[in-house]
Order: sequence, then structure tokens, then C-alpha cells
Amino acid sequence: MAHVLVVDDDPDVAELVRTVLSIAGHSVQVEGDGQRGIAAASALHPDLIVLDWMMPGMTGIDVCRALRQNPSFDDTRIIMLTAKSTQSDIDAARGAGADDYVLKPFAPRELRRRVAELLAS
Repeated sequence: MAHVLVVDDDPDVAELVRTVLSIAGHSVQVEGDGQRGIAAASALHPDLIVLDWMMPGMTGIDVCRALRQNPSFDDTRIIMLTAKSTQSDIDAARGAGADDYVLKPFAPRELRRRVAELLAS
């Protein structure tokens, strides 16, 4: 299937996402902060990245912007996975280059569906 990078500072959420996407057949790597996420993305060039917004230091929005400035990530799909739920939050994520926006708490089936849709597009 696809190579997926999960960047989330909450180990429980990261493990849940890893499990959900691994069961769907994807190869999943997890990083716990934005800097390590960018380094892993540069090394792996994943097909899809699942980013938490609220992380210490470099936020998911910062990571998304940094990746979108690099043309080698033009085809990489990015999903923001966050508890931030206002329309302005969604607009900010889209403005930073996110392809999709999934709210925490999330339904595993919904996350799998959204990942499949993005990978198929």
C-alpha cells in the first residue's frame, strides 16, 4: 500500500493511528515532534503525512508550511489530525497546504476512509 508518516506528540494517539493504518495495509512510521517529522519526511518521502496541530516547538501547521515550500513534497498528501475545530482553524490548515482535516477524537473507520480517498486522488 502506501508509506505513511504520523507526527504527533501524544504517544497514545500516534499508536492508535499507526495501528489503524497498519491494519489497512500501510507502512507507518511515527515521529513525536515537528523537527523529527520534517527530517523523517525528507528521508522517507512518504505518500501521506498525518500531522497533529498542537505540538511543542514546531506545530503541525509549521511542519505543513515547511513541507509545502519544498517541491519534492508536491505529491505528498497531508492530513491535519487535531482537536482544533473552528472554521478559521480549518481555513488556516488549508492555507498552510493541508489536503484534509480530521477532528480528534476520530473514528478509525473514518480515518481509514479519508486516507484511502487522498491516496486515490
